Amino acid sequence: MGPTSGRSTSGGGRGPGSASRTWPATSARATSSPGFGRWPVTGGTWRRVRAMRTRAAQLVELGRMECVETQVEAPGEGDVLVHSRYASICGSDLHIVYDGIETSPELWAPGYPGHEGIGEVLESRRDGFVPGDLVLSVPDVPEARCFAETQRVRGGSLVRLDGDLPPIDQVLMAQQLGTVIFAMRQHPADVAGATVVVLGQGSAGLFWSFLLKRAGAARVIVADLSPSRLAASAGFGADVLLQPPRDDVASAVQDLTGGQGADYVVEAVGRRDSFLLTPRLVKPGGTVYWFGLPDSKAPIPMDFRMFFRRRLTAHTVYGAQGEAGLVSFRVAVEMIRRREIDVTPLLSHVLPIEDVGKAFDLAQERHEGALKVSLAF
Repeated sequence: MGPTSGRSTSGGGRGPGSASRTWPATSARATSSPGFGRWPVTGGTWRRVRAMRTRAAQLVELGRMECVETQVEAPGEGDVLVHSRYASICGSDLHIVYDGIETSPELWAPGYPGHEGIGEVLESRRDGFVPGDLVLSVPDVPEARCFAETQRVRGGSLVRLDGDLPPIDQVLMAQQLGTVIFAMRQHPADVAGATVVVLGQGSAGLFWSFLLKRAGAARVIVADLSPSRLAASAGFGADVLLQPPRDDVASAVQDLTGGQGADYVVEAVGRRDSFLLTPRLVKPGGTVYWFGLPDSKAPIPMDFRMFFRRRLTAHTVYGAQGEAGLVSFRVAVEMIRRREIDVTPLLSHVLPIEDVGKAFDLAQERHEGALKVSLAF
């Protein structure tokens, strides 16, 4: 586990220790911001950029993230230099940092593996972006640097945020929401009147619950180990809340469906045991969606004969960051802008970048009712 020094602060007074760093309602073009004193908002030269130093979180060994000072990466053609305001910790970040999944030390640059970020353009070598633009940063993980105060981002991994917006810590949730929208667009399913199960009620699982209910699911059954996450899930469309090991999820689903199983099951945890549970929860002819990044490098064996005989369909998805035009992320931004979804219950903890070790521990262990843990710069 990482260092645990520092004091936790939570966004908007919505959790324990509520010293808020929530930003006010935001205009998309910013000319200044707290913490900008060291960096130019407009103008500047590439020579000056190359001389910049920045704070960043860095993976120094598996299980340990530290705040370091490092040189800003020089942008190339098509790149944009972004001053980060917030970055959020994703479940896949936890698998990388604690489990070593799909990573190796040569990838451990300062700012990696953060891929959920929001900030302001300092300099641009990409058409369509100018200094002062507010942007959502959604880079592909191997080149992600959202845990850096000043980061180089490919212009194609940015969504420019125009017009009036809610507080930007809320807008940041569009990254995770966008990945779920992308998944549902890749493999559309008619769930009107259906019984669906969502395993895991972290941010991804909560968004799955919300969007499936919005698509017409008659009953949304959710399961999670965390009481605080289950408490939040009722506001995202969940009808039945199961908390293992107190509740036997497989038995409960069978009882709730008259022994048939659910029509549609989503694995949004990324754990071996929940992956193996999914075929037992779905009815013959039903659909399973394996959304979570597995937490093991080892192959996960399954009973394919049972899968085959029950005529199940399974989907996986990857690569929302590569979608042409980043359409799903743009849809997510508009949903949050129009208040079609209330993401504020997710914003449980915001810690300064200096406390990145504690932030990762909170996210990993779910202490203090942690839902979505973010870093502020």
